[in-house]
Amino acid sequence: MFHSVAELLQLTEQSQIKISRLMIEREMALRQKTEDEIMQLMDANLTVMEQAIEKGLKGVVSHSGLTGGDAVLLQQYIAAGNSLAGPLILDAVSKAIATNEVNAAMGIICANPTAGSAGVVPGALFAVKEKLKPTRQQMVEFLFTAGAFGYVIANNAFISGAAGGCQAEVGSATGMAAAAIVEMAGGTPQQSAEAMSIALKNMLGLVCDPVAGLVEVPCVKRNGIGTSTAVVAADMALAGIKSRIPSDEVIKAMYEVGLSMPSSLRETAEGGLAATPTGRKLEATVLGGEK
Repeated sequence: MFHSVAELLQLTEQSQIKISRLMIEREMALRQKTEDEIMQLMDANLTVMEQAIEKGLKGVVSHSGLTGGDAVLLQQYIAAGNSLAGPLILDAVSKAIATNEVNAAMGIICANPTAGSAGVVPGALFAVKEKLKPTRQQMVEFLFTAGAFGYVIANNAFISGAAGGCQAEVGSATGMAAAAIVEMAGGTPQQSAEAMSIALKNMLGLVCDPVAGLVEVPCVKRNGIGTSTAVVAADMALAGIKSRIPSDEVIKAMYEVGLSMPSSLRETAEGGLAATPTGRKLEATVLGGEK
């Protein structure tokens, strides 16, 4: 139905429908299911996301001991009322971190687009929910909008850290979340595309360097930062700010940057933060070497 953001926008313009509506119709045609069935399937994903956040905000610790409890610390900090960034952004960060802490603790999450970047979309969604007061259907539509941009990215670049660095994981998720926030806030499909571009182009070059080869350090906190970027990018687009580089060209640039990355910076734990002295010490501890 569409293979680029340009085609996606053209179809929404021709039919005068939202991006989420177009994606729902695509899924109905692809899966040969009714709209109710498609909505129920996505609603099930939404439930998993909600439960992961709830679990993470109660406090979890990974089996390695590298991550855990940071989502709780942020919520306590927000409650104290002295935050600099503001409660909405920090709530989004906390909920993104909560999701990835659950993932690191071998809990159930919904990969979107990957497990390593699973916190960004739900973190953004459940934070803006407090301000925008969406219906359950609108929350499900949020996921379809995010999915539409994830679909384009996956088919024109990559969404795995091993293939293109963390820009392909957290970067893609950040762009997806930014676009979906815009639609939920009443923005146009074009503004969703602008938000995606602004978000993704500011994640270009982000390497994948997991300490001890685990999707914990620095991955969990990167989800939090990516979520904050998504919220700000959405605000910029809603304010009328445009990306000078079109969405499809940003995606292509991300692809080319990923291809140019050495393997040491693509999920091999051979470079970046994983190769620092502290990173190596943590690796030895986790893998049963030096204590």
